[in-house]
Amino acid sequence: MTATAALHRAWALDLDLRTLYDLLRLRVDVFVVEQACPYPELDGRDLLPGTRHLWIEQDGQIVCTLRLMEEHDDGSSYRIGRLCTRPDARGHGHTTRLLRTALAEVGSSPCRLSAQSHLVDMYAKHGFTPDGEEFIEDGIPHVPMRRGGGEPWREV
Repeated sequence: MTATAALHRAWALDLDLRTLYDLLRLRVDVFVVEQACPYPELDGRDLLPGTRHLWIEQDGQIVCTLRLMEEHDDGSSYRIGRLCTRPDARGHGHTTRLLRTALAEVGSSPCRLSAQSHLVDMYAKHGFTPDGEEFIEDGIPHVPMRRGGGEPWREV
């Protein structure tokens, strides 16, 4: 990959059909095919009015994507999800770039995510702390994590 990686952001309802299709295809390629994890990727949240999609495009291809959702009607907290990078685009800082962009939008508001357990340290570098016990989702260990909004969960 030699071209400049362009960062894009759009509210769900402003996405054109081709971009939405390419975002969903990347997520299916990574989460369903690469991770061999059949699960309902289309969860009904991609087109909600409070959902934002961020992605990086390089050489005409979407190589990394992230979904940022408002969790409350007043927009007081957020959830990051569906963060993935195409295998041949990994190691180029795309994930960090998308996370920093999303967290700039979130500001000091609480933000949650469910991290695949092997990625907890990566999210910790962005200020997230564990916020509960590890759990299995679709056969993959995850850890709930939170950034901002008071003290994180701690085992007593």
